[in-house]
Amino acid sequence: MSVTPSPSLLDEMLDAVVRRYRLPALAAVCAPTPQASPATVLALAIEQAREASARGEAPDAANRRFFVEALARMIREALREEAGDPVFQAMLLRHRSAVVREYASLAAHASVDRRLIYAAVNAIAHPAKQQRLLPGPQRDALARLHALAVAEAWPELAEAVQTCIDTPQIAHDAALQRGLAQLLESAALQRLRRLDALTSDERVRHYQTLWDRQGPRPGSSTAVERGLSSKQRGAAVEALAADALDALAQRLNDAQGAVATYRVVNSMRVPAAIPASHERAKTEWDVVLLRQAQPPADAAAWDVCLLVEAKASVDAATTDLPRLVRGLTLLAHAEPHTVYSFRTQQGTVHLSGASLAALTSDATGLRSTVLYCCDAPVEAAPRVLSPASRMQLLSAQASLDFAGALADGRDADCADLEPVWHQLLESPRWRTVLDQYATLREVRELMVHPDDLRAAVGIADARRLSAAR
Repeated sequence: MSVTPSPSLLDEMLDAVVRRYRLPALAAVCAPTPQASPATVLALAIEQAREASARGEAPDAANRRFFVEALARMIREALREEAGDPVFQAMLLRHRSAVVREYASLAAHASVDRRLIYAAVNAIAHPAKQQRLLPGPQRDALARLHALAVAEAWPELAEAVQTCIDTPQIAHDAALQRGLAQLLESAALQRLRRLDALTSDERVRHYQTLWDRQGPRPGSSTAVERGLSSKQRGAAVEALAADALDALAQRLNDAQGAVATYRVVNSMRVPAAIPASHERAKTEWDVVLLRQAQPPADAAAWDVCLLVEAKASVDAATTDLPRLVRGLTLLAHAEPHTVYSFRTQQGTVHLSGASLAALTSDATGLRSTVLYCCDAPVEAAPRVLSPASRMQLLSAQASLDFAGALADGRDADCADLEPVWHQLLESPRWRTVLDQYATLREVRELMVHPDDLRAAVGIADARRLSAAR
């Protein structure tokens, strides 16, 4: 005879998970002392402002003063030549130099422009096309075009295209002439040539040096290698999370008796059939605990019990939270009387629409449905100002103007940073900064170590035995 487990067994196990990444209220661990870092004081000032706003009160003058003084200190630190922030320094250089702004704008679209030029060159000078030509000036000219495109020698490519157009042996080929003319006149080639010309400017070279100091350039072999390493690390954390969740499922099934009603799936992909926007929402869940749906649901359907996302760092989870919340909202748009097919690593699973529609993305819903799994060590001194919030503060117009004055050797008054304070309190675009510590606490409340998740099975059992005595 099977024994039906208490409906709270899963809740008891989750409640037993040690939350080693949890953060206390900021005021309990930070004080705006002269020794505190500007980032810490800023985080405290922002959190005090948020709490005052939540009470329906206006933050006081002391709060504003702490904020602008700490922001001024953070800007000064970021401008230091040796130990400063190269990203901020590059941003400031772009803010102050039209040439650098032009370079940065062109560089941002260069990968698209390169693909356009490669396609145009291949259309007229692909090696396979060259092989169909007899040896001679036309074949040699097209081979040179292709080689210059591969070498990304844009000025030389433009010259070679013009030379091809002027070559008598090619003049009779109207289609080739049209292709060459279109390539020469293309906006993409003009932009790449301009980008190439700007790289000789001293300010642009300094800008490139600053960007190189922050890490490898996108697309470089080092960047690709780091990306691969990060992906492997994420996969390893996901495997640990799946293993821990398997232990929970096994314990739940043991309590159930002969019939296994819980299972774990990986890489659960949300079907397009759910009637809501998938834009910027999480559409693939790393590890999911499912329970066989109860009657009157379809016997082959499953209910969602727990959604687990594996992250290699706390910062990765913090930046992921908005997408995760949108993902939960997407799932909650399921039709209650529909069964949806989700693809997973274990094959297709059919989920009850009623189970999905019951999901909520408020704080209570998140804590009962979602976990972030991370195996990173707990920091001795957790960062209390998120990188994204820090960068938004530094990139504000008033911050850049303040930094520009310092860079020019002019006096800069902390009061000049008060526009940032007002934006923080009034602008919807700054809401994420105002809420940044509350969000960080929320993420860390959801975050568990795989070892602690696995250990929770034994802790919950021990508590039950103790309560039964």
